[in-house]
Amino acid sequence: MREVAFIKQNKAKWLEIEEVVSGKMKKNPDDLSSLYINLINDLSFAQTYYPKSKTTVYLNFLSSQIFQKIYKTKRIEENRIRHFFTTEVPLTVYEYRRYLYYAFAFFILFVGIGVISSIYDKDFATLILGEGYVNQTLENIKKGDATAIYGSGSNWGSSLMIIVNNLVVGAKLYIFGILGGLGTLYALMQNSIMLGAFQFFFKTHNALLESAKGIWLHGVFEIFGMVVEAMAGLVLGASILFPKTLSRLESFKLGFRNSFKIYLSTVPFTIFAGLIEGFVTRYAQTMPLVLNIIIIFGTLSVIAFYYFIYPHIVIKKLNQNAIIPTPKIL
Repeated sequence: MREVAFIKQNKAKWLEIEEVVSGKMKKNPDDLSSLYINLINDLSFAQTYYPKSKTTVYLNFLSSQIFQKIYKTKRIEENRIRHFFTTEVPLTVYEYRRYLYYAFAFFILFVGIGVISSIYDKDFATLILGEGYVNQTLENIKKGDATAIYGSGSNWGSSLMIIVNNLVVGAKLYIFGILGGLGTLYALMQNSIMLGAFQFFFKTHNALLESAKGIWLHGVFEIFGMVVEAMAGLVLGASILFPKTLSRLESFKLGFRNSFKIYLSTVPFTIFAGLIEGFVTRYAQTMPLVLNIIIIFGTLSVIAFYYFIYPHIVIKKLNQNAIIPTPKIL
């Protein structure tokens, strides 16, 4: 069948599904399941005969939307918060996973800019980090404790101040997405360039490994969370710039709802990062190296699993529970 004929034959059905997704039309769970099965069949056909077509991309997007609609209409018998983190967030991250890849790509690019700028400008670290911080850190390196600055203040006082500061940074990364994603990219650029300059600063003073033992104890959750917050901001921005077949207002509502879920998922990681920084990082240079490694790679494994692997597990499990021949959603 020619693609034009395929579209003409199914257009009315797809528009009806759009109405359901946007909330303009109500359907009971059985009707939703029927729509989903029919749509999945259309998606399977399109993936087979028009694999690189915009029709396939459109049907993939519509399938993911109606899929979430189905499981939202079912009664949630388990704890609501647990369901949010174990099902809703993974499904949303899976749907918008390409924005996570974009966020990491920009993060790596901006960190690289920070490193390269530091290589060609010896005063770049001072410009970015501040003269007071640089001088204090140089003194700490000479004393043999590159991360001594993390030992100042009380445990709870430091943790609370750090958590509040990181929550504010994360909120900016997300909310600035309303500027078409450009605000998010600007905020991400600022923080990433600072990180690149920060790490290269320690390298130039032969303290990179020593600093990493402390910085990345809390830094894994903090930095990875920052990238996910940027992902949420990009999703929000994209909902405004690229409404697809929805009205711009409906697209924004949908984008805000889904991006806010992604943003909220980072809050526990931000809080844990602050607690680690306030209670653990101050002992980075005195604790056994093996403990440093366990904490750093343990936190990396947890957060990477949650955002990169777990969403695929959830979507696979839900598809199997649906007991329908569901093709792999791109």
